[in-house]
Amino acid sequence: MEAFLQQLINGLSLGSIYALIALGYTMVYGIIKLINFAHGDIYMVGAFVGYTAINSLHLSFFPALILSMVFCAVLGVAIERIAYKPLRNATRVAALITAIGMSYLLQNGMIYLVGSETRAFPQVIKNKIYEFMGLQVSQTQILIFATTIILMLALQLIVQKTKMGKAMRAVSTDADAARLMGINVDNVISFTFALGSSLAGAAGVLVGLYYNSIEPMMGYAPGLKAFIAAVLGGIGIIPGAMFGGFTIGIIETLVSGYGGSLIKDAVVYLILIVILIFKPSGLLGKNVKEKV
Repeated sequence: MEAFLQQLINGLSLGSIYALIALGYTMVYGIIKLINFAHGDIYMVGAFVGYTAINSLHLSFFPALILSMVFCAVLGVAIERIAYKPLRNATRVAALITAIGMSYLLQNGMIYLVGSETRAFPQVIKNKIYEFMGLQVSQTQILIFATTIILMLALQLIVQKTKMGKAMRAVSTDADAARLMGINVDNVISFTFALGSSLAGAAGVLVGLYYNSIEPMMGYAPGLKAFIAAVLGGIGIIPGAMFGGFTIGIIETLVSGYGGSLIKDAVVYLILIVILIFKPSGLLGKNVKEKV
């Protein structure tokens, strides 16, 4: 039982990171029905910005986290304005191919700028280990979980209580009707990209702290798993992204602990196939009828 509970604790830490990335996927899809496959690479950029802020600018953890979030927010808006906005009325296939192309552009651009080697992320937090009833929880895990919860609560507050949050919900429901009511849809979409990208940037810094290493290709696998988490919970639904992220993180650590780390990715992708077959709207989603 102690081993099982220990894996749950580890899964919550990993799931926190997946949940932060999944929120960006689900918000963008909820607003403009686009799967932004470059989102995982924005998370990678966030990790490198945090690395540079700590290593070269000698900032502490929280200033580096905020700087990474701001940089990724600006990057997300730039990508939306340059790559996605001109294709807003194009086919979904065109937008999807553009998103994949933007992902490769970010990956290879980072390799060109910093090289392809793996870097050790500076450990600015003393990783003290706390023991309770045979369970071990590190200070880094507590920091990751606490930071994730604070960011998620802040996101819910923005979406539910602010004027821009109300505009986001209106555009998500019916963009044309929102436009007729005087809402600037372009600004709402840019704000959504900024918000989602800032959370991905925070996840990049947290994962660097957690795994103690970063490299330019690090966004590919977590990006896909975060997308699976969004689909699992119900893509387009913010609580669904949170639920899916934590669920995927726990499942992955349990599989690694009891079935072997070699099959953990296969199990996660199997979950995606099962969800798409039996409940494509996700566990927290509702089936919506479309007019012909």
